[in-house]
Amino acid sequence: MRLRENGVFYANGAPAEFISGMNKYEGRKRTMAYRILDAHDNHTDPNILHITYDSLTSHDITYVGIIQTARASGMTEFPMPYVLTNCHNTLCAVGGTINEDDHQFALSAAHKYGGIYVPPCMAVIHSYNRECMSGVGRMILGSDSHTRYGALGTMGVGEGGGELAKQLVKRTYDMERPKVVLIYVTGKLRPGVGPQDVALSLVAATYANGYVKNKVMEFVGPGIATLSQDERNGIDVMTTETTCWSSIWQTDAVTEAYYKAHNRPQDYQKLEPEEGAYYDACIELNLSEVECMIALPMHPSYALPIKELKQNPAKYLQEAQDRSNQQLNGNVNMDLVSKIDADGNVHVDQGVIAGCSGGIYENIMTAAAVLKDSDCGNAEFRLSIYPDSMPVYKELVKNGAVADLVSSGAIIREAFCGPCFGAGDTPANGEFSIRHSTRNFPNREGSKPGEGQIAGVALMDARSIAATAKNKGILTAGDEVITEPVQIPAAVFDASIYERRVYNGWGHPEPDYELRFGPNIKDWPEQPVLSEDLLVQNISYITDPVTTTDELIPSGETSSFRSNPLRLAEFTLSRKDPDYVPNAKAVKQLDDARKEGAIDAQLKTVADALKQAGIELDLAATNVGSSIYARKPGDGSAREQAASCQRVLGGSANFADEYATKRYRSNLINWGILPFVTTEASKLENKDWVFLKHIRSSLLEGTPVQAWIIKADGTVTPFAVELGSLEPSEKEILASGCLINYYKG
Repeated sequence: MRLRENGVFYANGAPAEFISGMNKYEGRKRTMAYRILDAHDNHTDPNILHITYDSLTSHDITYVGIIQTARASGMTEFPMPYVLTNCHNTLCAVGGTINEDDHQFALSAAHKYGGIYVPPCMAVIHSYNRECMSGVGRMILGSDSHTRYGALGTMGVGEGGGELAKQLVKRTYDMERPKVVLIYVTGKLRPGVGPQDVALSLVAATYANGYVKNKVMEFVGPGIATLSQDERNGIDVMTTETTCWSSIWQTDAVTEAYYKAHNRPQDYQKLEPEEGAYYDACIELNLSEVECMIALPMHPSYALPIKELKQNPAKYLQEAQDRSNQQLNGNVNMDLVSKIDADGNVHVDQGVIAGCSGGIYENIMTAAAVLKDSDCGNAEFRLSIYPDSMPVYKELVKNGAVADLVSSGAIIREAFCGPCFGAGDTPANGEFSIRHSTRNFPNREGSKPGEGQIAGVALMDARSIAATAKNKGILTAGDEVITEPVQIPAAVFDASIYERRVYNGWGHPEPDYELRFGPNIKDWPEQPVLSEDLLVQNISYITDPVTTTDELIPSGETSSFRSNPLRLAEFTLSRKDPDYVPNAKAVKQLDDARKEGAIDAQLKTVADALKQAGIELDLAATNVGSSIYARKPGDGSAREQAASCQRVLGGSANFADEYATKRYRSNLINWGILPFVTTEASKLENKDWVFLKHIRSSLLEGTPVQAWIIKADGTVTPFAVELGSLEPSEKEILASGCLINYYKG
């Protein structure tokens, strides 16, 4: 794989450094991404895109909050198809609340507002959208970060719930036009190498250096024709882990066959870049050179070839173990080196093939072929497999794959995303799990470091997981077992499965239909409008290289409170900084008392220190809130709770060196949290106060921000902070205090 330093043109079917007579400005208009974005823009601003999507999609961790936000903002019906799937909080009760209450809320909302309701266990969110909602040239916005349908010619974008709420009240998705990176694909995968191997290679090459951050990855080249549609989908869904904004692939006869097989031939058209298209960067991806990969804990970018790990397991497992334990801050220790036996083999305790990346038809069929007439053994190792939809499940039954897998000792489960976010197949303490799923972030497997439990998760392709299962838990690469291409019968899509169970109310809202509320479904608490000045206390200081959204608000069992903002907020930063919630509440109490005219002595001390420095602070007219500092927060999930939980506890600002993803920064904005960046983080310490003078005016007028740090000893120090680029609507949302206030106002 080669990452080019400079931009390229696309000419004669290949990247070229320069084309005589062609300029970059015109060339950018010839990419597939430009044409799709242009078709969805309202063309009111030459510099900013204002996008309306073709459809929306959410699952049962996010849709309640989105619909509640849209209701509070004036929504009366869904203005475009909105798919509500139930593939995350599928289990009836996790953490003490009844998840089925939310499912019934979604069904009632689909009736009332004209939505599409996919019942629990029918399909994981992205599989249903691939099968039923994709279309060449379309755009789909989802409240899940892995909203990626580029391999089907559809630009999928994963964002926080606020962006979907905007679409539901007929507003646009606003952003500067993204840069586009050419992924030029050549070669052909060797037997035993699968889509996850390609994906992990891409993530390893691009994540840390930010090569495709917030850009569009555009897949073009002769190698694409050698990939099946399932292989393309499996690669594409993992592009989220590169931190790109979206993806798009050229389409061909393979794509056309997929649409025909899913009874939607009209949704296909040929899509490819025009001659002379210009790309801001280029990755040359030779499929023939891709190895069987493993991403060691605790990030998909920590990937290396399995054969390298097996050649020196002590080195690589020790490095991964040390890195993980540093990230865990000494709260609990991960032990990976003990998984090496006297013969130098690496032993694995669990294998999982699941979700939108792993549970795909061809992945499971190949695993079944590897395990046919074999067994996983009756020791510690066990294997669980989650088909990604019921139509796929039916084909696996018809083709005998389920029988072969069950006979080998594997457990077949339903369409459920649990293993991807910590609510299914949780390993025992100290175990090592290999998974064909999307992430191996800390706690994504469901462990509880605060209670002394930790497990290690590595990402691998289904082929290597099956090979490891065949070897009864001894780590084995897929190409060690699969030496010839596996012949897989084409799948037949049975649309009647969905026709009989999915409620499709699109275009037929029932305004008088009563929403069904469970006792754990609560409205969003009111949020204050931004005052002219702002005083915040920084109550968490995180120096990790990257802070994931799972660390900001843990996934797994905590998400059972996803529909109750205040109860969910109790888990904010619980695994990274257990003192955050009580400290946030303490600051909020100061502000609540201030509003009643009772100024605490601590606030008076801050005001006196500022006065001594010649800076006036009118506490009666100044909101008091809390803030956090993190070097690079927001990698991972699109869940808006990473911001909303901070906000309902009184959070008013974040300070960061940079933000890991656009979607996390957007979540902060939509919840009224000022997303500051700074180059002077070394000046700030935990429990310092930060005073932001005329912040409302600075925000709205675009003038420099005036900020000072107030230390416990009364020292006042200037603090250089900026808000970065903000669209006019984003400025108004922040000034209003949150998206709901903005639409109410």
